[in-house]
Parts: sequence; C-alpha cells; structure tokens
Amino acid sequence: MYFLLVVLVVLVSGSLIYCSLAVWAAWKYLAVKSPTPITLPAISILKPLSGLDDGLADNLRSFFDQDYPDFEIIFAIRGADDPAAEVAREAMAEFHSVPSKLLVVGESPGPNAKVFSLSQMLRSARHEVIVMADSDTRVDRGFLRVVAGEMSGAGVGLVTCPYLAVAGRSFWSGLEAIGLNTEFLSGVLVARLLIGMDFALGPAIATRKSLVNEIGGFERLQNYLAEDFVMGNLMAASGHRVVLSSCKVEHRIGAQSLGPNLEHRLRWARSTRRSRPLGYIGQLFTNPLPLGLLLLAVDPSWWLLTAIAFSFRLAAAWAAAYRVLGNQLTVLQWLLVPMQDLTSFAVWLSGFFGRTVMWRGRRYDVRHDGTFGLAKRGIHAG
Repeated sequence: MYFLLVVLVVLVSGSLIYCSLAVWAAWKYLAVKSPTPITLPAISILKPLSGLDDGLADNLRSFFDQDYPDFEIIFAIRGADDPAAEVAREAMAEFHSVPSKLLVVGESPGPNAKVFSLSQMLRSARHEVIVMADSDTRVDRGFLRVVAGEMSGAGVGLVTCPYLAVAGRSFWSGLEAIGLNTEFLSGVLVARLLIGMDFALGPAIATRKSLVNEIGGFERLQNYLAEDFVMGNLMAASGHRVVLSSCKVEHRIGAQSLGPNLEHRLRWARSTRRSRPLGYIGQLFTNPLPLGLLLLAVDPSWWLLTAIAFSFRLAAAWAAAYRVLGNQLTVLQWLLVPMQDLTSFAVWLSGFFGRTVMWRGRRYDVRHDGTFGLAKRGIHAG
C-alpha cells in the first residue's frame, strides 16, 4: 500500500506539472500572430461527404461564403444515392458564382474511404494550394485568408486548424465536446510547445498538391485510420514545417447516444495506442482528477493534493476552452468536467485492451503500425 501511495503521489505531482505546461502552452500559442499574405493564391477546397451530418447545409455554406477572391470547391460522394449529394447541389446552386463540382467516386478499394475520396478530388483540383475540410466542419468568412497567409510562411508545408467541438442534442456528445475543448486541445498545445508540430488535426488542413505527391500521395495514407495525424508526420519528416493555425474552426460532432459515443471514443483510443504507444502511455499525466481521486481513496489525508490537482485541471481547461477557443463554458459544463475526466480515463484504460474498432458498421483490426484492415469477423451486425 505504501508503494502504491508513493506512485500515486508522483503521478499526481506529474499531472500538476502537465497542467502548468498546458496553461503556458496556451499563452505561447496565443502570442503568435498570423502573417498577412502578400498574395492570395487560388485555392481548391476538397470536401468528402458521407451522409447527413448535423447542420450539413450550414457547414457547406460557410465554405462557399468566403471573403476570398479565387477558390473552388470540390465535393466527393461514394454513391449517387447519398443524401448529402442533394444538400451539396443546393449549396452549389445558391452560390453559383463559386466554381464547384460534385464527384461520384464509387467504393474505396482500401479501408479508408475518406482518403480515397481525397485522392479522386485531388486529381480534379485546378489549384496548387488545397484545403481539406470535413463535412462536419464550419468556418468563418476569413478562414481562407488566414490559412493562405500561414501557408506563405518560410518552409511551411502544412497548416492544421484547432477546433471548437460543438455537440448536438445528446448528453454524451456534450460530454465528449467538453473533453475535446479542454483535455484534447491541451494535449495538442503541450505537444506543440515541447516537440513542435509533427502531426495534423483532421477537420481542416491546408497544404499543396506538390507536397502531397512528394510524400507519396493520398494512396500512401489509404490504410491508416488516423490519416490526418500521419500526413502531419510525413510532412514534418520530409523537412516541411507544420503550423497550428491561428484560425479556429467549428467541429460539429453531432448527437450520439452512450453506446455509439463510447464506441467512437474507443476507436480513437486504440488507434492512438497503436500509432503512438509511448505518447499514449504518457497520457496518464493528463488525468489529474482521476489520479487525485485514486490517491484520496488510498489515503484520505492527501485531500489537499487532490484539491490542488482539481484546481490545476480547471485552470488548464479555462486556458484551452476560453482563452484559445473563446468558448465560455457554462456552469453546467464546468460541473460536468469531473464526469468527463472519469469517462475519458476509463476509455484510456480500455484502449490498452483489444485491437478491434468499429467504423461505419464494419469491424476492423488496428495494427501495430497504425494501419487497419477488415477484421476476420467481417461485417458487424449492429
């Protein structure tokens, strides 16, 4: 019991250091000013679609309604019967002055259908600078101007955007949004501070066609579940700078019930463990509150350290959500932070066990190198 107590005290103390780093990392991020572009290069926006996301029509409109002189939007769907196609056509008709097209690309030959759609859209893109944006992403009118300026920086090969997670009418998705806007973003900022950006975030990424081809094209990413993360890795490994944009976007995560939400979280936990095993273990220090509660259960006399851990966690959450994202958490959201942290900690522990994940109704095996393929059990009945 004494050994366990010592271990927990060390872990909680380490989590306090992590929270302090998170606050400092947020300050360092905010201190960087986005450069004003000297020229405004033409941009091709690539948007893969699949089904009706919450608020899809408004998401698409936000990309058409850009304060930018020259850009095109390319959509891709797997089948003509996808309901997202009609929403895209309506947006294209409403903003008819913006060059746009809708591609029907068919079924993907590899496991990652999004990457296959991106590869087909890249072939149709007329411009060198490209922006890849998920269908559940919403931006403000100055989005393209900001990323164009950041792409013009010396040695910059990729710009990736932090995002504000916006949940639908679901308690569990709301809980996940709290985690993304506090815990997840803090992890991104600390990584940027300590080792620099050698990864990318999926909702919105800017790069160049020539650089995508330089790293092997989208085909090289076809077998990865976290293709955005790997793209950032490859860009950094090729000697190009990866920049965390000053432009924040909205990531509309929808409304999931408990089962699908936990399934979704576990998918990314197992994918992260396979892609970055040491980093995944290090996530233990990002859980000051669960660690503090364990310490309290072992020896209640350590209540003060637990209280300090809780206050440090709230400070880190405030720095990420409010200072960086401009998200004023409500009283209820603050009260739900402990529940979110305990849920996240449970998912993190579960991520150490098993290698299968569910994605779009199919069961996949995630391999040690981060690639994935259809599991032997095949189609999931649920």
